[in-house]
Amino acid sequence: MITMNEQIILFRRQLESTLDPMRYEHSLSVSFTCASLAMRYQYDLLNAELAGLLHDCAKRYTDSQLITRCKKHGLQLTDDELRAPAVIHARYGAWMAQYKFGIEDPEILSAIRWHTTGKANMSLLDKILYIADYIEPRRNKASNLNQVRYLAYQDLDLTMYEILAGTIQYLGKKKGHMDVMTKDAYHYYETLTRPMREKENG
Repeated sequence: MITMNEQIILFRRQLESTLDPMRYEHSLSVSFTCASLAMRYQYDLLNAELAGLLHDCAKRYTDSQLITRCKKHGLQLTDDELRAPAVIHARYGAWMAQYKFGIEDPEILSAIRWHTTGKANMSLLDKILYIADYIEPRRNKASNLNQVRYLAYQDLDLTMYEILAGTIQYLGKKKGHMDVMTKDAYHYYETLTRPMREKENG
């Protein structure tokens, strides 16, 4: 029977042959960042690494191809997803992880499903993957990366709030469409962390 370590090596080879080089490097980097956060928060290392490795497995397809494939496999897309199709790879990626890569663990599938929009009351692995995707070493565009990278190893909920607040501010400036799940996630973590932030601010 194949071990989890052997499975991860096999998946790496499959992804390397289907993703463009930069996307593959990003996937590796996210997987290692997930493992690092899993060490910090005492989560299963291999499951975290696997979620990170597969989170962008559907990025081999264009937005229009993803819409077509979701329809083919009966994956109902929301109006928000159709208005901002860049997030659809998360929904189809969870399907691919289950039916193409044979992943059965619902926590891994959930983390892949929600790694773009986030949602209210995320699981530990949901948060680990969402945050790892933002802070992995290949990322360099967000102005607050150093702060968020430090915070990620202090408190995941505060980190979720900071990333979501920055995302909402960014989308507001560029007048981009915001998924309702992102709004829900922001309001959830804004409320959850408000006492901690108020205490810190005096």
